[in-house]
Amino acid sequence: MATFRYASMSRRAALTAAALAAMATVAGCTAKSGGEAKGDMALGAGTDAKVTVVEYASVTCGHCAVWNEEVWPEFKTKYVDTKKVRYVFREFPTPPQDIAVAGFLIARCAGEDKYFDVMHDIMASQKEWQAGVPPRTTLFRVAAAAGLSQEQTEACIRDKAAIEEMSNRIKAGIDAGVTGTPTFIVNGTKVLDSSLSGLSEAIDAELAKK
Repeated sequence: MATFRYASMSRRAALTAAALAAMATVAGCTAKSGGEAKGDMALGAGTDAKVTVVEYASVTCGHCAVWNEEVWPEFKTKYVDTKKVRYVFREFPTPPQDIAVAGFLIARCAGEDKYFDVMHDIMASQKEWQAGVPPRTTLFRVAAAAGLSQEQTEACIRDKAAIEEMSNRIKAGIDAGVTGTPTFIVNGTKVLDSSLSGLSEAIDAELAKK
């Protein structure tokens, strides 16, 4: 993946993301967090859902992009669109963290109704980065497609309050024991097999409980 430093992103944001990611690499406990958290982005069933699936992922994570391309469509059709589960996405930036943080900030600035589309578009752009297209180009293209002007995008990535909120969400993931992406948690229990069959086994077992 091409290395990129977004010139307009604050140094504080880049350092915060890098420091938190470094902390995550040495976290040793098992992820057990599956309840609601401030700032959660969710699809499917409501907060009273029988089954909640939490995914910790990054827009710069190659494995996350593969899962998003190969597993997500069928997972969404089977469990999210039918409202059998509440699917919660939690941001956990991976190297290069400044790109990941900028991408997530843009997705949030686009609005809740466009958040997942923007996040998915940025993940798909990893193929462009590998081909030599600067990540800055794709970030601004995706932002524009979501209705953000260049000025709005610049302001979005510099938003100190939004950066602080993201730092808190990343810290919460570290505290939950997340050590890599993607990490999936079904009703509070970490599921190691992120294939559709692996997730289905865990989800269907929970759905079958009285």
